[in-house]
Amino acid sequence: MITEPAPAKINLALHVRARRPDGYHEIETLFAFCRDGDAVTITEAEQDSFAVSGPFASALSGEGNNLVIAARDAFAATFGPLPSLAITLDKHLPVASGIGGGSADAAATLRALGRLQGVAIDDMFDVALSLGSDVPACLLSRSAIGGGRGEKLTPIDGLADTPVLLVNPRVAVSTAKVFAGWDGVDRGALGEIADSRNDLEPPARQLAPAIGAVLSKLAEQSGVTLARMSGSGATCFALFDNAAARWAAHAAIAAMHPDWWYLESTLA
Repeated sequence: MITEPAPAKINLALHVRARRPDGYHEIETLFAFCRDGDAVTITEAEQDSFAVSGPFASALSGEGNNLVIAARDAFAATFGPLPSLAITLDKHLPVASGIGGGSADAAATLRALGRLQGVAIDDMFDVALSLGSDVPACLLSRSAIGGGRGEKLTPIDGLADTPVLLVNPRVAVSTAKVFAGWDGVDRGALGEIADSRNDLEPPARQLAPAIGAVLSKLAEQSGVTLARMSGSGATCFALFDNAAARWAAHAAIAAMHPDWWYLESTLA
């Protein structure tokens, strides 16, 4: 049995620079990863099977082409046949939420299969990119500056152990619709975090106005060093000076909005 974590991904900044002829967008982003998220377990079995457990399992029921299965098939097509495997996805991250849940699950599947078959992570980045723009970063699963579609990765240090609170108003947002709503204006390159932004926040807020309420609640909490929407939304996050401030913020916001989804974690 091999279990691989699929940690939540957040974009501390996300600058959209241009639409590309291939239909994707040229971006500059700062990826960071939490210590918590989903998990993928693979076990050799008599026949292939796939099961989903966890609090968000029902959100994937009936999904015909889960990224976990797509990752398994892409790995086998590239590196050779696999034994029959029972694969279980323990789903704790909300879907379509801007924190790379599906991409993290696919990347965790690739890492698990690499361990099983003796394939190095460095040899799997092309396969990862074929599965989605965020999958290479999730395969790496460490803080990095991303360029291109997000696959050109430069690892960075200095963010580990930062307390973080993730909040989602339980609204699913289509990544394609958010990118389609981007106004096409290049507002400049990625620089210091304090001077950065998420260019997808305005179109995401048009689709899901609750994002604005989440950001307002996070920004007004004590000890916050950065509050922003992650990816294409609707999950937002706040970084904190210390764990006590993160806990207090969680308690305060949850008292007002008990129906929202929360994750207290630290950056890896």
